[in-house]
Amino acid sequence: MSGQSAELALRPDLEIPRGEWVAYPATVARRLARDFGPLPMGLDLDFASDLPRDAGLSSSGALIVAVALALADANRLEERPAWREVIPDREALAGYLGSVENGRGFGPFGADGGVGTQGGSQDHTAILCSRPGMLLQYGWIPVRFERAVPFPAGYVLAVAVSGVEAAKTRKAMGLYNSLAEDAAELLRVWQEHSDWEAPTLFAALASTPGAVARLAGWLAEHPRREPLLARLEQFSNECFEIIPSVGDLLERRSTSGLGELVDRSQAGAERGLANQVPETIHLQRSARALGAGAASAFGAGFGGSVWAMVPEAAKQTFLDAWSADYRARFPEPAEHAQFLLTTTGPAAASR
Repeated sequence: MSGQSAELALRPDLEIPRGEWVAYPATVARRLARDFGPLPMGLDLDFASDLPRDAGLSSSGALIVAVALALADANRLEERPAWREVIPDREALAGYLGSVENGRGFGPFGADGGVGTQGGSQDHTAILCSRPGMLLQYGWIPVRFERAVPFPAGYVLAVAVSGVEAAKTRKAMGLYNSLAEDAAELLRVWQEHSDWEAPTLFAALASTPGAVARLAGWLAEHPRREPLLARLEQFSNECFEIIPSVGDLLERRSTSGLGELVDRSQAGAERGLANQVPETIHLQRSARALGAGAASAFGAGFGGSVWAMVPEAAKQTFLDAWSADYRARFPEPAEHAQFLLTTTGPAAASR
């Protein structure tokens, strides 16, 4: 146990401490009090987790969701008309909590600070909407369910925590936010040249055939042309080729070609996002060399973790070999590394 504690007022003007874990529950308390308050019922909350901190495993999203569910349940927010109107289902709640974390507006509610990182709602959606034995595909802004496909039978997930911290509220915040800013700049360029002010970059690129090439052409004189072209290529490949193809394979209960598609996603992160470090790159390559059916780094990047899909029958042998290889190659960060096995699980619940 860390022994750390904090006392927070459930007020819409609560000051948010920056750069520490308490920023997350404070942001939730402030936003719920502003959007749905008053909150007459306070809580004593103890946090316990087996997730490594700053490992790209959605610990910040988990903290946001846990505090929000507890406060909403204690204050019976689901019974209030404003809550029922704005948050009719789990998808809407995920979208709302994403906006709580990044500080953007949601529905009738205006922007309000957030924790300082410009992420989306992916982590919150995974936490609130996951299903055992399934992989879910979602669209964003708003959060919308697209399809569910079965997790491949006979496989489990191995996860390597690299030991390189990916602290979004500290060292990595600027790097992490720059990726969101690049996507926002691509959308700005689109809106500057197009007759349609698309609400998102995805909507812009999906609007007409040739939209990607058209946007690439509009970047010809941009002072950051090369990094923006790389980001555009990564975004379009991931959204319009890799994710749909992976979903189609799994829907047919096939894994043939899955590894190669995920390898493309990893390569896109390395080139287009430039958010990978030598440790996560090595872990991905090592997993594939050791027989993983697919493997990729995930999370915010700039450190963090790598997942690998491995046959259940060989899971411990694989995990031991993966760990030994990494510890031999990167002995210093490996002192803080962890290797674990998991699979797809249920959604978070308030009781």
